[in-house]
Amino acid sequence: MTSQLATDTRETRLTRQRYDRIAPIYDALEWMMEWRARRWRRDLWSRVGTGRVLELGVGTGKNIRYYPEGRDVVAMDISERMLARARHRAERLSATVRLEVGDAQVLSYADASFDVVVATFLFCSVPDPVLGLTEAKRVLKPGGQLLLVEHVASQRPVLRRLMQWLDPIPLHIWGAHIDRDTVDNVRRAGFIDVADTNLSLDVVKRIEARALPTPANLSDTHDQHREGSP
Repeated sequence: MTSQLATDTRETRLTRQRYDRIAPIYDALEWMMEWRARRWRRDLWSRVGTGRVLELGVGTGKNIRYYPEGRDVVAMDISERMLARARHRAERLSATVRLEVGDAQVLSYADASFDVVVATFLFCSVPDPVLGLTEAKRVLKPGGQLLLVEHVASQRPVLRRLMQWLDPIPLHIWGAHIDRDTVDNVRRAGFIDVADTNLSLDVVKRIEARALPTPANLSDTHDQHREGSP
């Protein structure tokens, strides 16, 4: 297992600090978007299969109300202050969930220890998204389910150029990119059966995929990404 220092790059530390800083006002900043996003969250969680579930980037806990009843859910986030708000929300909803501090780029969980990995609007802010997705694949059982809702770079030329031009603004405020090709990143991480559905234009997508590596391929891919980490 790679040490925390190996992935605790300047960009990762900045991301953590930014989310710690905006945690108290994060929900207020996103209230307009959340008015639409809540139905996307509900739909995503309705697709969760059976077994043990890992939520990456739980944030302030906006997905907690949609967790399937009676399911073993572990939820993690890089920001302790965001997690504190998620804990408060879980208590208010009487939800059963294990909330932990962690970095999606270096998960502390054993190989093949989850049946489903879920994330919403996360891989725009993970400094190395392919490494984070490779980690998600590593902790999934063979055939395990990846479920994402993400905002991504549009394939429409004018809108794509505009998103690339505007990207530094959200990046410097809270470390989120708006011009990432997350569907391609899922494929690059080694997932199979990758399917995407447009939820808002082609900028917000639901992404579904499966992890089905052989043990040898999983080890080789995992080692390759770890060796290439900053």
